[in-house]
Amino acid sequence: MNSKNSTTSIVLVALFAALTILGTMLKIPLPTGAFVHLGNAVLLLAVLLIGYKRGALAGGIGFAIFDIMNGFAAEAPYFVIESFIVGGAAALMILFFHNKIDAIWKIISIAIVTGIAKIIMTQIKNTTMGLIAGADFNVAFASALSKLPATLINVITTIIIVTLVYFPLKKAMDTIFTRQAF
Repeated sequence: MNSKNSTTSIVLVALFAALTILGTMLKIPLPTGAFVHLGNAVLLLAVLLIGYKRGALAGGIGFAIFDIMNGFAAEAPYFVIESFIVGGAAALMILFFHNKIDAIWKIISIAIVTGIAKIIMTQIKNTTMGLIAGADFNVAFASALSKLPATLINVITTIIIVTLVYFPLKKAMDTIFTRQAF
């Protein structure tokens, strides 16, 4: 990889990490203590626009920085890992479509599969936290289920936002990076 491509990659990862932080900061608190935010939409857009490795890295860095800045430092490593797993679900769907994302239904399909991965990861994390706190499995699992509405709202929001903005952003990035002269 030449230095121009390397610099562009670093800048794009940093940009999407910053956008993930901002998207997560735009939050609507829920009575459960969780909140609805746009960070997951940015993660999925990053994977779609700059690729799995760089996109998941950007999302993971963004979520980790957000957590550290907002009193959730203990959860930061988890969200880096989750970004690669959830981003991996998107990457598998992109491969399923042979890297040809040319229809809204494909974006919706990718976003739904990504959302399912997010829901599963959230349930596993919250159940594990309950078990660590000393609850038996049934109580921990039920408690974790009660926290899923926020994740479900985040997933629905992600599907809508990514469906609306992916194609315009893809077109803009294609234009910028095919005409770049730096």
